[in-house]
Amino acid sequence: LHSHTHTRSSGATSGLVLCSFGIRNCTGNLAISGQPTRSADAVVIGGGSLGCQTIYHLAKMGMTNVVLLERDRLTAGTTWHTAGLLWQLRPSDVEVELLAHTRNVISKDLEEETGLHTGWIQNGGIFIASNKQRLDEYKRLMSLGKVYGIESHVLSPAETKDLYPLMNVDDLYGTLYVPTDGTMDPAGTCTTLTRAASARGATVIENCPVTGIQVRTDDLGVKKVKAVETAHGTIETPCVVNCAGVWATKLGEMAGVKVPLVAMHHAYVVTERIEGIQNMPNVRDHDASVYLRLQGDALSVGGYEHNPIFWDEVSDKFAFSLFDLDWDVFMQHIEGAINRVPVLEQTGIKSTVCGPGTQTRKCIQLCLHCMMLGGGCGRELAHWVIHGRPEKDMYGYDIRRFHNSLTGNNRWIRERSHESYAKNYSVVFPFDEPLASRNMRRDPFHQVLTEQGCVFQERHGWERPGWFNKDGPAPLKNYDYYGSYDIKKNVNYKYNELLNKEYTFGFPPHHDVIKSECLSCRHSVAVFDMSYFGKFYLTGPDAKKAADWLFTADVNKKPGSTVYTCMLNKRGGAEADLTVSRLEAGASVILVPSAPGDAYYLAIGGGVAEHNWNHIRSVLQDQGFRCQLTDHSEDMGMISIQGPKSREVLQEVLDTDLSNEAFPFSTHKVVNAAGHQLVAGLVWSRAFSALCSPQSSLDSLSLSLFLTCHLKRACWRALGQMNSRLYAFLHVCLHCVCV
Repeated sequence: LHSHTHTRSSGATSGLVLCSFGIRNCTGNLAISGQPTRSADAVVIGGGSLGCQTIYHLAKMGMTNVVLLERDRLTAGTTWHTAGLLWQLRPSDVEVELLAHTRNVISKDLEEETGLHTGWIQNGGIFIASNKQRLDEYKRLMSLGKVYGIESHVLSPAETKDLYPLMNVDDLYGTLYVPTDGTMDPAGTCTTLTRAASARGATVIENCPVTGIQVRTDDLGVKKVKAVETAHGTIETPCVVNCAGVWATKLGEMAGVKVPLVAMHHAYVVTERIEGIQNMPNVRDHDASVYLRLQGDALSVGGYEHNPIFWDEVSDKFAFSLFDLDWDVFMQHIEGAINRVPVLEQTGIKSTVCGPGTQTRKCIQLCLHCMMLGGGCGRELAHWVIHGRPEKDMYGYDIRRFHNSLTGNNRWIRERSHESYAKNYSVVFPFDEPLASRNMRRDPFHQVLTEQGCVFQERHGWERPGWFNKDGPAPLKNYDYYGSYDIKKNVNYKYNELLNKEYTFGFPPHHDVIKSECLSCRHSVAVFDMSYFGKFYLTGPDAKKAADWLFTADVNKKPGSTVYTCMLNKRGGAEADLTVSRLEAGASVILVPSAPGDAYYLAIGGGVAEHNWNHIRSVLQDQGFRCQLTDHSEDMGMISIQGPKSREVLQEVLDTDLSNEAFPFSTHKVVNAAGHQLVAGLVWSRAFSALCSPQSSLDSLSLSLFLTCHLKRACWRALGQMNSRLYAFLHVCLHCVCV
């Protein structure tokens, strides 16, 4: 929670006191070095891996008036029992960089700063490939690793056997070996991090539970963090960093922020001594969904199952406790481990560990993630707090990439978290789509397009058209949890069957369909349903000033103009590209809210709409502009008609002259279609037409229609029923590359 809490929701008030140099056990009032204080520049809540990494990096970057509050003792909750594995290669370049930083901190930086050993063990890591696709993925990982100087080798089964003599390699295609992977010690790492942070002036307080977060509302209606309440006093602060792990949802609620997080049981077992296992690399067998972690002369065995146990009632008193292991759930990992290392069949189990874990990876990934990413995420969080934004592209970890209607939706959170957990070790294919939490946001065209064979893609909760299946409809079904929890698995599920065929690193089977759709757009006309786009109004006395500040292009043309532009951040980086339409000041016509001052209509890519909403709100707040930003994404549709015959088709539907003279490029106007009023905007036409059909670029149009929800179907029917020629065109929909 930064001081800018732009989630679409408050607090209380109290006095204050804080606590001393080094790691303190808080039993009374809070004080620093014996001197009472009433403020901190930032308060980090949670003494697990991420919290300790965050306060360490804050102090290292020069923000020393910072406090870490831990309700129990450091590592309590989930960190203390984590396996501590660190694998350096991931499909994402950002994650590779985050992992590299974590490794540098725990293997080198901390020891140089403190003289203490964190418990880092570099024993290497092996990824198992049981099929060609998996080995192809590993080869891509190896190539990515070369860019970052990470040594890795693709090994044959025989070479793998030489490296790991106890391994069964009969069913292998090969392996990926990274000699510099290893294992972290949770307690040693967190202790060393907090020692280093304390030496730089930061304060770490244990046994100090947070009881509330005070939030104030400023004159612009924006909520800001004011203070943190604890059982021992109140700390005034403009910034709270939520590193509470399993308890992050409850902490977020204290400030009116919805954190989409689910707690699950995660388990591993520790074997008895295994002769010959010493110094062996850690192993990840993705296809068996199992990992083998070296633990001295034994192994820790764990994995990710399709039927994890949810922890629905998260207890505040759960600190260093464990759950009873459910062997019915866990046995699938034992079977996979025995297949990979057969000696385990004759090896006893010394202990079991089953504790809570937060499932946030892939689809619901926040900076609450596992220990191996803690160093990189901690640094980015610290940079975010101090400089207002992270240094790297952390969009994949940013809560603002989720639409506000989803972050509090229990069905969406539970289903997506389950699928993320169940697919944790799945190959990451470029055309993958989730089966969980679908049909959350649909526009009125959805049923019409489904009947025409549309294969939808999920973006920002919306079902957006992806491509059309020539063999008929492929509707989405309710999530079946992969047949777990006594839920009947979906059968004859055409959408899932089509999705499975797309699991490739090459061209997908529907590539020819896309080709046909592209050619239709290039030589004739095509209709894009872009209703999942964000559709915002910027209005008010300072709307013109705000527009000048926000957008790179000059959008203050005369009313009726539409400009394609970018939004930049303070560092000059691109936040978004969008179209901005200047509306008639104070006008009160269809789709235009009546408001004093200037007014602008913003059309923004649907996949980043919430992020852009928050960016604009932050600018309005920081600059003190007196204007309002309103979201009409759910109320309005957007149809884009493109291609050399678009003018010919639309001229028969609209009551407006579409000639170049009457309807110039980069303009919009209110028109009538099928007896209904809507806004037509002519944008992107010349550039798009030149790319698609140079010979006819002067006669081509790319025209977008903006209409209210109750008019969408009527206009679609009017376009489709106009004549048989257009009807054939209307059910062509391209991949939208605007996001």
